[in-house]
Amino acid sequence: MSTAVVVDAPGEHRLVPHEPRRPEAGEALVRVHASGICGSDREVYQGNRPEGYVRYPLTPGHEWSGTVEAVGAGVPASLVGRKVVGEGFRNCQVCDRCHAGDTTLCSAGYEETGFTQPGAMAATLTLPARLLHALPDDCDLTAAALLEPAACIAAAALKGNAQPGERVAVVGTGTLGMFAVQFLKANSPAELLVVGTRRDREALSRQYGATDFRTKDQELPDDFDVVIETAGSADAARISAGLLRRGGRLVLTGIPAPGADGLDPTDLVVKQLEVHTVFGAPPDAWAHTVRVFAAGLLDPLPLVTHELPLTEFSQAIELVGAGDPKVGKVLLRP
Repeated sequence: MSTAVVVDAPGEHRLVPHEPRRPEAGEALVRVHASGICGSDREVYQGNRPEGYVRYPLTPGHEWSGTVEAVGAGVPASLVGRKVVGEGFRNCQVCDRCHAGDTTLCSAGYEETGFTQPGAMAATLTLPARLLHALPDDCDLTAAALLEPAACIAAAALKGNAQPGERVAVVGTGTLGMFAVQFLKANSPAELLVVGTRRDREALSRQYGATDFRTKDQELPDDFDVVIETAGSADAARISAGLLRRGGRLVLTGIPAPGADGLDPTDLVVKQLEVHTVFGAPPDAWAHTVRVFAAGLLDPLPLVTHELPLTEFSQAIELVGAGDPKVGKVLLRP
């Protein structure tokens, strides 16, 4: 009997028997290979997710990979058997934001797989086929389970628009930071600085293409062209802005705790910084991620440190929040 995780309320979860939901018109049924856990899943379990961005009871799981087993009417049969990943945002497709490609800003409201709609911490996932992105037949599905956070950073890289020969930097050395290094490296920068809090991340940063690594308490430059922030703290946002030359481009992806002291608007105006933010990944970022992954320019596997069965959901949540430097990406396998 296959199972699924259900979080009934903050701090309360159970394993339940799972029956695949037959795909309706326009849908696909995916056999889940692996589902990743990130800080937002921990927020769901602890009850810290902002109001309107979670709906209980819920099967979590927004980072995943799998294989299409069946499709509904109107979906090409050739999709069956393909390895896939899928977008999380269930956008309406008809509002002005959706037509502009800004699906994460859908005017119809927020709906996302694993937060308000059933997620991938189950044996199968049924979702709109339009959200799927097909992968190469020979790809590693374990590595592909990390393409959702990679897509969020692809959105940041596209907004930062780093050009070959520019000096670029990443603040933060978690999963998102390591993906940011890889995307920026692919643009042939003159320099690629990584700023973190842990010296033990230097080797991996350099493996992915960093030319320099510093901790935040070291002397830092102030003349970079593009900086992507991934650490999710007000301190990281300020450090990121401080790294930039006048007129530089800043992309913020982390979400500090509500009420955190933010950037000084005077500094932003005087330095004439171009500031962008990212929350989720629109279709162009997903397509970019899959292309870069298929080309061999993304290497997610070194980021995976733990693979656990679905039955160990509570242990996985504890691992993610333990603050252990030896814990990277944790995957659940149905």
